[in-house]
Amino acid sequence: MTLGMFDVAVVCLVITAVLAYLNYRFVGLPTTIGVMAIALLMSLGLIALDRLGFGALRDYEATLLSSIDFSELLMQGMLSLLLFAGALHIDMSELRSHRWPVGLLAVLGTALSTVIVGVAVWWLLPLLGLTLPLAYCLVFGALISPTDPIAVIGILKSAGAPQSVKLVVSGESLFNDGVGVVLFSLLLAVAVKGEMPGFGESVWLLLHEAGGGLLLGAALGAVLYFMLRSIDNYQVEVLLTLAGVLGGYELASHLHVSGPLAMVVAGLIVGNQGRAYAMSDTTRHHVDLFWELIDEILNAVLFVLLGLEIVLIAFTGQVMLASLGVIVIALLARLLAVGLPVAVLKPVFKLPDGAWKVLTWGGLRGGISVALVLSLPHGPQRELLLALTYAVVVFSILVQGLTIKGVIVRSLKDAPAPA
Repeated sequence: MTLGMFDVAVVCLVITAVLAYLNYRFVGLPTTIGVMAIALLMSLGLIALDRLGFGALRDYEATLLSSIDFSELLMQGMLSLLLFAGALHIDMSELRSHRWPVGLLAVLGTALSTVIVGVAVWWLLPLLGLTLPLAYCLVFGALISPTDPIAVIGILKSAGAPQSVKLVVSGESLFNDGVGVVLFSLLLAVAVKGEMPGFGESVWLLLHEAGGGLLLGAALGAVLYFMLRSIDNYQVEVLLTLAGVLGGYELASHLHVSGPLAMVVAGLIVGNQGRAYAMSDTTRHHVDLFWELIDEILNAVLFVLLGLEIVLIAFTGQVMLASLGVIVIALLARLLAVGLPVAVLKPVFKLPDGAWKVLTWGGLRGGISVALVLSLPHGPQRELLLALTYAVVVFSILVQGLTIKGVIVRSLKDAPAPA
């Protein structure tokens, strides 16, 4: 059975709405975590029925998921909207006061985590009878190091975390998505070509993609600011922000610069200068409401797809053991690359005691990691890395996501009240 794009969109929205209802009515977990957990349990149930000879529903789910280019859907569609929406409500003045912690963690922390994960996985896999070239292990390090701010930000707020911790977690997560994509692209080129580019070429690629993304985001934000300031019509202004995000991300793709970084910078400009000086109270209300709804709906759909995706992943005994080891490696890498510097360099980071625990355990992996691994060329390396990535993401969202509130309460109980 072949499903058209509209059929797929309708089915995904219906499933997401039903699971969101069930979660709100009976389960009571945060929406993103709850819908993913229910979708995952549903998929495991269909796999069990398939083993018993009732495979029609599992086959339908597999057909549905095979009709979706998850990597294309997230990287060229949903990610631009999610990153802009996330950046829209970050206070630039507060971010400036924490620019060094956010910058160090997003750039150096992501790079260090990439190396730690890559080397450790390269060492671990042969012990379990699995092999993967070092270049692909480093690619895995790059795709698994970016963190997903979506699931944890609401928990940080509800747990009463200090404003400084919320700001660093959200700022780092927004920027390390862009940094991780740049590193992933560079390392994937190395893995595919089989040769390391020269130092000058590597620096140019990083400057072109990352620097170009920052400049494009600044230009896009400035254009949107002046257009919003010149009119007072909330319908048109909401439309301008939507067109700016989708058009800007498409332009970034054609210019071969970092779309994620461009969207974060544009979101910061519109969310600060735009909200303060270019929007009336009515427009501000409608823009905030629109992007909040976009954020909630797309995240719910994304996490449902993550829960359903397990039917397409083959787990063997060796791969399951490797997955457990890689989960531990990812947590240790997060501790060494982010938690340890925050704990040791207190004057630099200016965060409360215990914040390193929150930053370590609260570094949730999400859809961007799955999207990146699905963009790899087809082959045995891709299948192994897909299984490992999925295991880390599921553990991260379900285990870390459900326990981070307790970590926040215990670790920051003596910290000043949030602003």
